[in-house]
Amino acid sequence: MNLKNEAITLLKKLIRIQSFSGEEQRTALVISQWFSEHDIPFQSIKNNVWAVNKHYDAGKPTLLLNSHHDTVKPNKGYTNDPWDAFEKDGKLFGLGSNDAGGCLVSLLATFTHFYQCEDLKYNLLMVASAEEETSGENSLRGVLNELPKFDVAIVGEPTKMQMAVAEKGLLVLDGKSIGNPGHAAHGLGINSIYQAMEDISWIKKYEFPKKSKVLGAVKMTVTQVNAGSQHNVIPAETTFVIDVRVTDAYNNQEVLEIIQKNTVCDIQARSVRHNSSSIPLEHPIVKAGFHLGLTTYGSATLSDQACLSCPSVKMGPGDTLRSHAADEFIFLEEIEEGIELYIKLLQEVIL
Repeated sequence: MNLKNEAITLLKKLIRIQSFSGEEQRTALVISQWFSEHDIPFQSIKNNVWAVNKHYDAGKPTLLLNSHHDTVKPNKGYTNDPWDAFEKDGKLFGLGSNDAGGCLVSLLATFTHFYQCEDLKYNLLMVASAEEETSGENSLRGVLNELPKFDVAIVGEPTKMQMAVAEKGLLVLDGKSIGNPGHAAHGLGINSIYQAMEDISWIKKYEFPKKSKVLGAVKMTVTQVNAGSQHNVIPAETTFVIDVRVTDAYNNQEVLEIIQKNTVCDIQARSVRHNSSSIPLEHPIVKAGFHLGLTTYGSATLSDQACLSCPSVKMGPGDTLRSHAADEFIFLEEIEEGIELYIKLLQEVIL
């Protein structure tokens, strides 16, 4: 119970500090203080803070516990102060309380609970990471080479403590249609809008043949279109943006090549690094979760799982539907139950 109370107190401290992606210096300091107060040696770089269990053994497999301490900026719908960490009706309100502060402090408490154990069958690596919300260069991705090797991961995101055993990847594509401008009255030239519309129509109708058992189909959505400068000129250029949610049935490069092969416009990816991720249902962590009565599902939202090459499961207290919402909150009971369930899960796991 003491660790639960400490975790909630820590979350209140974190909420009260502005920690937009790339501006997490002060929350990194508060997390460092948690480790110091519990006599846990730690390391930090670029606002990422991490530690390993006291009896770390390089001959054992290592389990990564990870969540992030950066937040998005509050939206205009807030009716209360986003940085006022206050309790009401069993809820703790504040920016980042649900995404992903509750997960982070629950994992920190869990790691601290196991820190001094001498009989762990695996090592624990706790990483409080930065820039998750923007997939920045100084996020978990940016410090992977600095961390001890790990074999499997639990990524803390609000899932109601159910197991997301697969997560869709993300491709953001920029399309460009080049036409031949002319006067609208004459109807001469090549209209870049019409050319773009043909590709957009294909994007709307196309169905990728391979379906994921957990994540379903790859989903493409055109989210932005820009063209034209005045009413009487056929535009020479039309640009558009495609949001593609990729399943574990394809990697991002495969999806990009299929789209490029079937379109006339120039289609370029901003990045192909955010691949989908998954973990076998036969993996010891998933089996341990089943034994505790947890359910599994496929997640449509992106997290730091996208940068991991090892098997990983996403789970944590809170509800993804509250993430980035106005007047964000997490139930205090969710944090307490999260710590209990994380501890039970790690006690069940045999790697």
